[in-house]
Amino acid sequence: MIISYKKLWKLLIDKDMKKQDLREAAQLSSSTVAKLTHGDNVSTAVLLKICTALQCDIADIMEVVPDGSPASEKQL
Repeated sequence: MIISYKKLWKLLIDKDMKKQDLREAAQLSSSTVAKLTHGDNVSTAVLLKICTALQCDIADIMEVVPDGSPASEKQL
């Protein structure tokens, strides 16, 4: 099982936001956004910052998916 941030990218599209907008709103470093983009692990503090900035629940930005599923493929 792995974590997928596909829901986060969909939410950004729905809110008409770019990754740079998220970075500024949640006060994230560019390396943290890069980790999210590549599906790498980030701290719960980072996830909380994102949820606070986007006014959403953690389930709105991530999900656990089985290894090898289409949603588990790393984002480009």
